[in-house]
Amino acid sequence: MTLETDKTTTRMTMPSEPTAKPLLRALGGEAVWPPPMWLMRQAGRYLPEYRAVREQAGGFIALCTTPDLAAEVTLQPIRRYGMDGAILFSDILMVPWALGQPLRFAEGEGPVLEPIRDAAGVAGLRLDQVRERAAPIFETVRLTRALLAVQHQRTALIGFAGSPWTVAAYMVEGHGSRDFHVTRELAFQDPALFGRLIRTLVDATTDYLLAQIEARAEAVMLFDSWAGMLPPSQFRRWVIEPSVAIVRNVKRLHPGIPVIGFPRLAGPLIGEYAQRTGVNAVAMDTAMDPRFAASAVPAGVALQGNLDPLSLIAGGAALEAEARAVLAAMRGRPFVFNLGHGIEKTTPPEHVAQLVRIVRGG
Repeated sequence: MTLETDKTTTRMTMPSEPTAKPLLRALGGEAVWPPPMWLMRQAGRYLPEYRAVREQAGGFIALCTTPDLAAEVTLQPIRRYGMDGAILFSDILMVPWALGQPLRFAEGEGPVLEPIRDAAGVAGLRLDQVRERAAPIFETVRLTRALLAVQHQRTALIGFAGSPWTVAAYMVEGHGSRDFHVTRELAFQDPALFGRLIRTLVDATTDYLLAQIEARAEAVMLFDSWAGMLPPSQFRRWVIEPSVAIVRNVKRLHPGIPVIGFPRLAGPLIGEYAQRTGVNAVAMDTAMDPRFAASAVPAGVALQGNLDPLSLIAGGAALEAEARAVLAAMRGRPFVFNLGHGIEKTTPPEHVAQLVRIVRGG
């Protein structure tokens, strides 16, 4: 590999890479066994090396927008565990940040945004500046892919974004919430205004994902973490329909790039989500019965999930029993082993190593 630098960017020329990466094979509809694996939030606070880099960065947004550091964090769990997927280290709220909505991450409080609840707030969002503001994130994708090509050639790079409903919930509420009451009320009371916000997010999210793909992400994922709080009619309107538009837009330009959808707590609507959105894979949350998902989701659509992160904290026999149950339910179909939600910060790293041994043993 050769490396060239200037004041604004890092460019690498890369050796050829293998085409048969296990994760991409599974996302392409192949029943790979043992299944490929990666874990949501696999790069994060449970790793001491992550905490050291976070301290060096001086703040979460600074970490997300400093390509060398963000690439380092992305690769940390790959070095430790040899995961089949490396997911870009960033945050779903970098899209509203790129649109111009003020955002900060308060210690012990989580994300804080200036709430958008009226037409003026929606009109003030700047679609034309998303690529410029998010340029360091796309540079992280380029740098990470180049490093993977040299150091971990079987690992595929996953880009991601939050889905419009979940991102809008934070934008309207102004912070995290247990029920996002204000957002749900706005969606019912003023669907025209809320629809304008969602359409803005569809356009911004599409462009954000396309830029990651142009930077050589090999797959992308849509996180709809709060999809399950909506009744079926609202779920179809604010979760499925925006996802249909984003997937269609991405596939129009990059038909070979797989898309993973995560409609958390979708319950019985997981099958409709898989059929209508056109995603290549659907991630199952912890509450989903894998056998139900296997019957509801079309056979050619891969499933991903869904070990309980708390069993990963427990480790030992409990972890082995839960992991083997997921594996047994998924054998014979396209599948990516993962968690049903993100790794908890109190997870012992050695328990992740135990899980890797279990999954790789089939």
